Amino acid sequence: MSAARRIPGLRRLAQAWADLRGKSGHRIVDLVCAQIAHARAGAELARATAAGAVDRTEARAKMAEVEHEGDAARANLVRALGRVLVTPIDREDLYRLSRSVDDVLDHLRDYVRETDLFGPRDLTFAVEPLEALIDGLDKLETAARMMIESPSSVTTAALATRKSCTRLRQLHQSRLATLLAAPLDLEAQRERELLLRLDAVGRRLREAADTLADGMLKRSH
Repeated sequence: MSAARRIPGLRRLAQAWADLRGKSGHRIVDLVCAQIAHARAGAELARATAAGAVDRTEARAKMAEVEHEGDAARANLVRALGRVLVTPIDREDLYRLSRSVDDVLDHLRDYVRETDLFGPRDLTFAVEPLEALIDGLDKLETAARMMIESPSSVTTAALATRKSCTRLRQLHQSRLATLLAAPLDLEAQRERELLLRLDAVGRRLREAADTLADGMLKRSH
């Protein structure tokens, strides 16, 4: 048998050994958290833009880089899921979780692009919602880490992410109510569109938390 044919067999054997030792589960969790980290980087960039620390046009260029890195992280996770024998939760749930995190970053990309395209005078209204989003992403990463470290705590940790999403929704509703209480001029319409985009980001993050909690619940039965 040629060396080329022997090497894949050795790789499969090494992968099976890693699965038996529990290393594959840790690798999958690390890849999930890497994807979450890229989404968080996008949220940090969006917050910096809302606070006026980053120029909007510059933010669009930087967000394109962050999104590219996030796509690469998702691709790494998908490849790994096709190779390992054992995963912390079902592969289907990990795919759904990854897709929801990817959607978070996609909506953040659209939000940053729209801040530049729509050109509202002031973006400070978005600072608090984006801080709630960052907090939620941090809590989602904590919950993901617990898939290995403390599986019984994942559902509670995912609930903390949902609370951050609820906070984002409340901030969105409060600001929208303020806008609707006054004449709906062009500036208010621009702000309203951006608020709707941020609300969509929060919904995608909530879906990620629900998927993680549901996946761990199914695994425990």
